[in-house]
Amino acid sequence: MTKEDIKIMFIAEIGLNHNGNFGLIFELIKQAAWSGADVAKFQLGWRSGKNEINSFTEEDIKHIIKCCENFEIQPMFSIFTQDALEIAKKFSFNYFKIASRTVKDDLQLCKEILDQDKETFISLGMWDSKKLPFDNNDNIKYLWCKSNYPSYPWDLTELPKDFSNSIYYGLSDHSVGIDIPLMAISRGAQVIEKHFTLDKSDTTIRDHALSATPEEFFQMVQIGSQIRKNLNMGV
Repeated sequence: MTKEDIKIMFIAEIGLNHNGNFGLIFELIKQAAWSGADVAKFQLGWRSGKNEINSFTEEDIKHIIKCCENFEIQPMFSIFTQDALEIAKKFSFNYFKIASRTVKDDLQLCKEILDQDKETFISLGMWDSKKLPFDNNDNIKYLWCKSNYPSYPWDLTELPKDFSNSIYYGLSDHSVGIDIPLMAISRGAQVIEKHFTLDKSDTTIRDHALSATPEEFFQMVQIGSQIRKNLNMGV
């Protein structure tokens, strides 16, 4: 890919922002797609026990895939457990995500996910070694991340100044607002993962407060895409 061809991948991290109400999944995916997201991301194997907020069945996953197909947006899952991976293997996903918690706690599971030979995005917010956790692999895209929820500007002073000359392909963002993702794009980030919500004031889980609404996400996509076009032109 030449510099002129670079486009930003925008991932709407829906995560647990359905609040356990799976009836919201259709609307969340629709709003993510209409906001310009390329990917609607969920979490598989996290808070997923019986009667927990994120207990997806295979039928629920089929529903997510069907909704994504309807709105022409790619589905993605973060895989948190071996059982979650076994379920995910039954479906044809183009991407996987590995959360920084999983990198820290279960390297063997990470290796098994990478063995699926899918493009895999890996957050390193909880990885404190200078050595990368995995050998070079064309399928790996590392994302810079600060595992504070939310992350404030003074937490983010180590945000790469030039993503193009770093190990990071993009940003997994936990900041409030869209200014930090836009700053990352201006510094060469090619992937932006941002939590997505229909209501930032919802207190069911903490993620709503650091999420983008459809209006904010749309604005981020429009401005971020133009910044990338400007960079491609040599501005």
